[in-house]
Amino acid sequence: MLQVYDIIEKLKDVIGAQKDDGKIFDKDVATALEISQANFATMKTRNKIPFSSVLDFCALKKISINWLLYGQDPSSLVDSTDKYWIRYYPGIAMSAGGGGSLEAEDFEKLNIPDYFVKMMGGKDMVKTIEAINVTGESMEPSLNDGDIIFVDVSKNHYSKDGIYAIYTDDGLLVKRIQKRADGQFDIISDNQVFSNQTISKNDLTIYGKVVSSFGSVF
Repeated sequence: MLQVYDIIEKLKDVIGAQKDDGKIFDKDVATALEISQANFATMKTRNKIPFSSVLDFCALKKISINWLLYGQDPSSLVDSTDKYWIRYYPGIAMSAGGGGSLEAEDFEKLNIPDYFVKMMGGKDMVKTIEAINVTGESMEPSLNDGDIIFVDVSKNHYSKDGIYAIYTDDGLLVKRIQKRADGQFDIISDNQVFSNQTISKNDLTIYGKVVSSFGSVF
């Protein structure tokens, strides 16, 4: 399991290499990730990794996300990372609260290790998976604000109950879908603070099925 403490220490090494005295504190990491110190402290306590911010940092510093997250030597990744990657849309927010949008179309190549390819069912399955940011708290504890989810866009129709990325009148959402006996669908927020909705089949357009997030498989 990925540990936020280990990642923070690696981030401190990267940031410290660019400072004369080399002394780096949590507040420096929070600043580099563009996260408030209060939110950073909460994430550290909960062992919650701010993947979106970490990916942006890696892109800015031109360092390997595989090294940062998995400790892999970048020189050993030629075969796997050149061969296996998925589309990551850093400008798209899949909302777990209000509606998000697909205004941003530019994607980055997110290199993925072999074990993730196997976990997703093989290289053919990976071809239809996209990585998208989550915003909002309505799907906690299953999905948290700032998580990155992996959406299989080939599964753009309802097959069974689960977590889906969907279009509704409110915009682009990530919600749990359950089919009712009357043919309508319950759009469920895992966070019980938020209310659920019931919509008809005609009002439901599925973008894809959420098959994983960092650290979890659905």
